[in-house]
Amino acid sequence: MSDPKAQSGQAEFDRYAKSYEEMHAQNVELSGEGTEYFAIYKQKVLERLLGKGFEKPVLDFGCGIGNLIRLLHESFPTVHGYDPSAESLKVARERDPAAVLFDDTGALAKDHYGAIVLANVLHHVPPADRAELLRNLYDKTAQGGRIVVFEHNPYNPVTRRVVAACPFDENAVLLTPGEITGLLRDSGYSTIKRDYIVFFPKFLAALRSLERRLGWLPMGAQVCVWAVKMRQSDAPLG
Repeated sequence: MSDPKAQSGQAEFDRYAKSYEEMHAQNVELSGEGTEYFAIYKQKVLERLLGKGFEKPVLDFGCGIGNLIRLLHESFPTVHGYDPSAESLKVARERDPAAVLFDDTGALAKDHYGAIVLANVLHHVPPADRAELLRNLYDKTAQGGRIVVFEHNPYNPVTRRVVAACPFDENAVLLTPGEITGLLRDSGYSTIKRDYIVFFPKFLAALRSLERRLGWLPMGAQVCVWAVKMRQSDAPLG
């Protein structure tokens, strides 16, 4: 591991790697859904944002045990994963043997990824380190590429309750949507947009067809913020 700032995250999630799925399932049982539902939800959001024909490389940054990355392989031809936890990557490789996984940010190519996904990752990063992390990811993003950030919505009281009860969120510091937007803007990204997502538990599943119309409402359990690394040819003059 060449990234010293990743050491704390490595140690934290190494000890949860084998029990993560079970703990996550217990943590989200209030929704009436299993962990697969939330991974598929993100997969479908990314298909809408990027298009199912998206062919540029996609990076699942903070991929953990591979819940999302194995689904992304169904949607996009080239998917890589990064995580500082070696034990989590062992599980991810077992679940998706074809996955190309990294535990060293220095091995991630510069100006390479058409999309970088952070799925509930930033709240595990110490606040003082977030700006530097996103600047580094900006350098890994291809010109015209996107970054897509999924995060817990601190405006939702149920979300706050779930996070507070979660063992692997013990050290988590939630971000407001405005903080995420500011971090992306300060890192160099532009055309920043936001949607609130995941509104209805399973017993209200009949209402889920309305969710895409509710993206403006800050009561979704999670928030999705995405932005673009502007092509040099698109940059304003002067």
